[in-house]
Amino acid sequence: MSSSEPIHIIGGGLAGSEAAWQAAQAGARVIVHEMRPVRATDAHQTESLAELVCSNSFRSDDHEQNAVGLLHEEMRRCGSLIMQAADQHKLPAGGALAVDRHGFSAEVTKAIESHPNISIEREEVAGLPPADWRNVIVATGPLTSPALAEAVLELTGEDALAFFDAIAPIVHYDSINQDIVWAQSRYDKAGPGGTGADYLNCPMDQEQYNRFVDALIEAPLHEFKDWEKVPYFDGCLPIEVMAERGRETLRHGPMKPVGLTNPRNPTVKPYAIVQLRQDNALGTLWNMVGFQTKMRYGIQAEIFRMIPGLENAQFARLGGLHRNTFLNSPKVLGADLKLKADPRLRFAGQVTGVEGYVESAAIGLLAGRMAAAEARGEQLPPPPITTALGALLGHITGGHLEAEGYSGARSFQPMNVNFGLFPEVTVTKPEGAGRWRGNDKVIAKRRMITARALDDLKSWA
Repeated sequence: MSSSEPIHIIGGGLAGSEAAWQAAQAGARVIVHEMRPVRATDAHQTESLAELVCSNSFRSDDHEQNAVGLLHEEMRRCGSLIMQAADQHKLPAGGALAVDRHGFSAEVTKAIESHPNISIEREEVAGLPPADWRNVIVATGPLTSPALAEAVLELTGEDALAFFDAIAPIVHYDSINQDIVWAQSRYDKAGPGGTGADYLNCPMDQEQYNRFVDALIEAPLHEFKDWEKVPYFDGCLPIEVMAERGRETLRHGPMKPVGLTNPRNPTVKPYAIVQLRQDNALGTLWNMVGFQTKMRYGIQAEIFRMIPGLENAQFARLGGLHRNTFLNSPKVLGADLKLKADPRLRFAGQVTGVEGYVESAAIGLLAGRMAAAEARGEQLPPPPITTALGALLGHITGGHLEAEGYSGARSFQPMNVNFGLFPEVTVTKPEGAGRWRGNDKVIAKRRMITARALDDLKSWA
């Protein structure tokens, strides 16, 4: 293939934007095809690139003790545009990296639009790309247009796997009862730009909690065709689904009352706690952490106002759902992210079966670098499996399944990056030390995994 041929990237979300940036920074000519605003989606509200349609959190930024924090750091060291924009527009969020969603998206859009090697075409790519597009990255995300999705599925002969991502509500700050809520991060942990008091906490006693759970279970839901056949991703369950799974499920999930003390009544431990996290730089909007929902709009505000502190809450956005379609990647994609049935197509982002903003962008980073190498007539090897980037790629391309002797990938499900995807390490106690105490062994193991990852990343990055 001639290096003068452009790389075509279908989709201007986080993965597509990161792929475009990486390829362009490597000297390739890039054309980004984004269908918004020519064709709208059920979840997006703007025509900006890299719009965040769910939470504004990139989750933990601790690169020594958390796998997603390690992925953040690896991407930073690879010149990630997504991480650069996130760092520039971060908000206080305890140990997490949360961003002002509008500032973040505007930053990414400006960088892509102003790059001399990138052009943007606002159009829908209906069906498979034209035959003369020889180097293509499909980064259409969870909202892949029906025409393109059907064409890919017909080409691969695979059935689609799909689930619905639920969107959490956003509350106006000035409608929150400040006489009831208090500001505190769990265990007072201060993250990037944070103070250790970065969440607003709404306490519930046992009676209030039980009434709330009853209301969730009884609430009318949005109805979808074949809804019950949709496999949820456990990391993004609607709250009413969690309530149905057991009365105490929410108390051990997003409403867990640990690491927090109500300063107005410090001797009484709340039975459950709802947390709100800042959603914009002005601090005027706060989202309900972990409160994804598929309840009908008419009932949402009524039920959420049962939460102490939110009695008079005004909602900038109620919860909702959007469809998420992803490939059976271990079976249909190679380690280079190419579609086995049509090697001119690479896939990136959430459509490959990763879950989460950062994970989606990370696969875009890999696809962009691989496509740029191909444009030069070269082949970029995958990152070491000991890195977060390599471990995530290994998950979606099936290396871990093959290593365990599995013959198929029928059980393939979306996955956040986690330490379970990394090769094991062996830790030994310091010389002269006695038995491991508490979590000391876990902490030592994670530090060994993350240190190894960053060291092994150097030559690849």
